[in-house]
Formats: sequence, structure tokens, C-alpha cells
Amino acid sequence: MSTRKQLKALVEARRGVIVPGAFNALSAKVVEDLGFEAIYVTGAGVTNMWFGMPDQGFMGLAEIADHTARIRDTVEVPLLVDADTGFGNALNVYHTVRTLERAGADCIQLEDQVAPKRCGHFNGKDVISTEEAVSKIKAAVDARRDPDLLIMARTDAAAVHGFEAAVERAARFAEAGADILFVEAVTTADEIRALPQRLDRPQLMNMVIGGKTPIFNATDLAGLGYGIVLYANAALQGAVMGMQKALTVLRDEREVREDSGLVTPFAERQRLVGKPEWDALDKRYS
Repeated sequence: MSTRKQLKALVEARRGVIVPGAFNALSAKVVEDLGFEAIYVTGAGVTNMWFGMPDQGFMGLAEIADHTARIRDTVEVPLLVDADTGFGNALNVYHTVRTLERAGADCIQLEDQVAPKRCGHFNGKDVISTEEAVSKIKAAVDARRDPDLLIMARTDAAAVHGFEAAVERAARFAEAGADILFVEAVTTADEIRALPQRLDRPQLMNMVIGGKTPIFNATDLAGLGYGIVLYANAALQGAVMGMQKALTVLRDEREVREDSGLVTPFAERQRLVGKPEWDALDKRYS
């Protein structure tokens, strides 16, 4: 079964599959190695970890396509790719979908914010008109060559126009052909519980650690009927904390040992990057 068919089956099962975010190929390998069934290529993570900048529209199509291709070459599980606003109008969305489909995306996420977008859990967001947003989803659906490629439509309208407006938009996105719906930054437990009752299509719930949405256990979200439980930047936040801890010890104690519990052992690091496989290839071609 192709990774796109795998993802479609995971989403349609509506069992709250946990999908962590990856910001580069090594983080994707860690996610896959730990047994997660799909990976989210996070725009915020790419922006934070590669540019050292906040998630405020600084990433472009070239960067996310490059990261998607590198991650696709590294892991075998399905990839959901964050394409922000599609990097322009409906024609740009069409081009974005074509580019990311070639790069190896199994699902492409598009949102309805005004460009330059910002993190869904930042203040000061705005959204484009419903009509323009629907047109962009239609363009995305038309652009795909593989009918198994999934289009995920995200709306940030809850923060701007309220929960009911966000539900109405999501329903319009479903009518336009979106396969997965993503109502971003809902702020109450009641709203989380209501969405699967209000919208027929499979949905993603975004668990942003420290964000505006209450944290629900993934098992509870599965019981509500969510297809995907996204932790887009848990790996990033964990990596930053790990670096801070290890480097603080190095600064203060002037050494870090392998048995400190602060660093991944050398051998484990080599295993994750596939050194034994590369050594076998080296012998084969020598």
C-alpha cells in the first residue's frame, strides 16, 4: 500500500492517530524510529530551527519543498506537509500543490490566513474572505495528479470571527473538496467536543504545548472521533530543552560525558543516521 493510501486509511479510521512534527530529516527519523505512524513537516519548526525566526510567514515554498524531499528520502511513513497559505493566490496554490506532490507529500495543508501568516496561536491574525479561501481549496484539489494525495484545509477564523464562523468555513472547505478539516486555535473544551459532531469530514486537532487550545489526551480525542492528533512542535521543544540542559552542564562543569544522561550515546546517534547500512554499501562497492 502506498503511503498516501496508508494515510487515507489512518485518517478515515478516526482513531486519533498521534502525528508528531519534524523539522528536518533527523527529527523525522527519530519520530519514525519510535513507532509513530505518520509525520507532519512543520512550517513553524522549519522556520524556528533553520532560520532562528518566529512563525510569521518567513518560510517559502522552496524551503518546505526541500525539507519535504529530504524527509521523504529518509523515512517510509506518510508525510503531512504544512504549506501555510499556499504562498499566494489560487494560482500559487496550484503550483504549490504540484511542487509538494512531486517532493513526496502525502497530504498538503493549506490555511485561510492573510499573508504573511503567523502561528495560529499568536495574536493579531486575520483571514481572507470565505470565497477566496474556497477558491484556493478548489485549486489545490484540481492541481493534484494522484487522487490519493490528501488536501487538508485549515481555518483560523475562530480567532477572528468566532467559533461558528470557523465551523461554517470548514463546511465550505469540505464542499470544495478538502479531505481533512482543521479548525485551528479553538479555546474551550466544549468547542473541541463539538467539532466532530458539527463536521462530517475527518478532522485534525492541534495540541500546541503552551498554546490557546486546551490539551486533551489523544485517547479522549479518538473517542470524540478525531482522525489526527497533531503535536507539531513537541520534538522541537524537547530538542531545545535538551540542548539547553546539555550545554548548561558543559558551560558550568566544563565537560559532558556519555553516561551523563544528557546526550544520546555515540552509537545510538550512528544507528539513527543509518551508518551500518552505509558501511554495508561501502563494502559492496569496494
